[in-house]
Amino acid sequence: MPTVSFAPELVIPHGITDVSFYTHAFGAKEVRRFTNHDGSIHVVEFSIGGALFHLHEEWASDAVSPEKAGATTVIVGMFVEDVDTIVTQAETAGARVHSPPQDYDYGYRQAKVIDIFGHHWQIQQKI
Repeated sequence: MPTVSFAPELVIPHGITDVSFYTHAFGAKEVRRFTNHDGSIHVVEFSIGGALFHLHEEWASDAVSPEKAGATTVIVGMFVEDVDTIVTQAETAGARVHSPPQDYDYGYRQAKVIDIFGHHWQIQQKI
């Protein structure tokens, strides 16, 4: 079977120009950016530890930001070496802590944060 990787595409509202939250919160590196004529973001590709994800502005289909939808249907799971450190970084960068770090009997330490655009991130490590 060929190698498979996933690159989530998170939808953000129109007119966004600053997405530095992801750099500050998660240590993401910007790989490439496509902007609109007004300088707002059309698409940004980020890498965190070699894993890719994209931010894409809302478009004419049914892909809308959590703000416009009033909710989200996806939680992005991210495995890290130190949940507590990443949650603190994310909160300092502007994320809202939905559930603080906690150990679970199934062998993970997990927390959930909601980023500045309403996307939910489950930060986790195997313990």
